Amino acid sequence: MKEKRLGRTGLRVPEVCLGTMTFGGQADERTSFEIMDAAAEAGINFIDTADVYPIPVSAETAGRTEAIVGKWLRGKRDGVVLATKCGLKMSDRPNDTGLSRKHMLESIDASLKRLGTDYVDLYQVHSPDVATPIDETLRALDTIIESGKARYVGCSNFPAWQLCKALWTSDALGIARFDSAQPRYNLLFREIEHEVLPLCVDQGVGVIVYNPLAGGLLTGKHRGQSAPEGGTRFAVAGRLYMDRYWNQACFEAVERLRAFFEPRGKALTHVALAWVLAQPAVTSAIVGATSPAQLKDSVAGAGLTLAEDEMEECNQVWFRLPRAQDPRIALR
Repeated sequence: MKEKRLGRTGLRVPEVCLGTMTFGGQADERTSFEIMDAAAEAGINFIDTADVYPIPVSAETAGRTEAIVGKWLRGKRDGVVLATKCGLKMSDRPNDTGLSRKHMLESIDASLKRLGTDYVDLYQVHSPDVATPIDETLRALDTIIESGKARYVGCSNFPAWQLCKALWTSDALGIARFDSAQPRYNLLFREIEHEVLPLCVDQGVGVIVYNPLAGGLLTGKHRGQSAPEGGTRFAVAGRLYMDRYWNQACFEAVERLRAFFEPRGKALTHVALAWVLAQPAVTSAIVGATSPAQLKDSVAGAGLTLAEDEMEECNQVWFRLPRAQDPRIALR
């Protein structure tokens, strides 16, 4: 498995990261262990989780995924780059959500307890919190690093302006900065190419993308707009994934890709991952699974090199998709 440096840090990570949002939900504990074993065998020693997992999130199940990962990690911790996230709602208590100092300092301790370790390699804020000043959040992350509970910190789902503001704040105050960003990115969703990716390249921020297979749509297993099969990401995550990809334009895009690559003997799953990993700004792509076999099939795409005309066919997918018209532009 190819390794890359995470942003400007000295930390090296494999180009494929194991996503765990299925653990404790779609995958029971035994299956989750088997998936992590399969990842290790494939050279994937980078695991990404979150305190709120599994999906779909609920107060009743929050923390279950970290606990499963923690049990598997016993005796293996030194060989793993471990990342987790905080910030989403963990319960109905008013301070059990967001990126306040109170919630974050409590969250890191709770995550470490569930994970059975005294530190994580990468601690990420799950999404922006407009109710909390960014300097409060960054000072809390600085405290977490200084305490030895995290080696590096990052963010997820931050638009470019908020990431830029955070980086400026860190520089101005001389405190911990985001060394990684975790945005959504795949053949069907490339919005981050406009501002987020150029910002990350310029500022030395590592990019760990999620949804490289568009929730499974880019595997080609979903055809037509009938209801998704039970147990799939679309059935489990509901509107979150349906709203992203479950539309006629995306289905047609997948069919065009299938028609192009099937005669060449290349699986869409492998093509979709290979295209993401070929993007220079991408450090690592998060790949999840509900079974060891599924993971082994998906990560085979990491060893695929696409020809120039194949890359161009993939590149054209995004530009053929319809764009929602911005009402502000329509008024001009």
